Amino acid sequence: MKRPSRPDRSKEQNSRRETEPSYLVIGQVVGVRGLGGELKVRIETDDPERFLDLEWVYLGEELERRRVKSARLFKGSALVQLAGVTDRDAAEAYRGQYVRMAIEDVPPLAEGEYFFHQIEGLRVRTDTGEELGRVREILQTGANDVYVVMGPEGELLLPAIQEVILKVDLENGILTVHLLEGLR
Repeated sequence: MKRPSRPDRSKEQNSRRETEPSYLVIGQVVGVRGLGGELKVRIETDDPERFLDLEWVYLGEELERRRVKSARLFKGSALVQLAGVTDRDAAEAYRGQYVRMAIEDVPPLAEGEYFFHQIEGLRVRTDTGEELGRVREILQTGANDVYVVMGPEGELLLPAIQEVILKVDLENGILTVHLLEGLR
């Protein structure tokens, strides 16, 4: 249940089912490297290689569209040179801004992989038909993601592993799960 990047919450409406996000956050500018205006980007995608193929990025809440002149991976970060940004001062203006890519530029996911925005909001039902609530958020842990389900009995934490997550039905908005002993 991997996620390549998280949805852009600023452009998403309240109902996840009504509107898919137009952009995905793939990183955040955390600094500048060198005098030539190269942006140091903290990677927020499980596929850092996607930075190497970027032609355009969208920066900040205003979604400023900028052409990517070059990009490379360096010590766990992405170093991105934008066309027209040629010095350190110009690059500093982007510090703290999120780096997004257009959803239509995202390569298709492999079978069994979903974006967070596709899972969040799904109704959760056990394999015996019991309604547990809805996925409120997804926590990333070292071993596996954890789905936070809010329902009539309060909060329930479900590990995103094959033994628990049986079926993701995006069309009907249902996540079918098997409750292992000790999950309640």
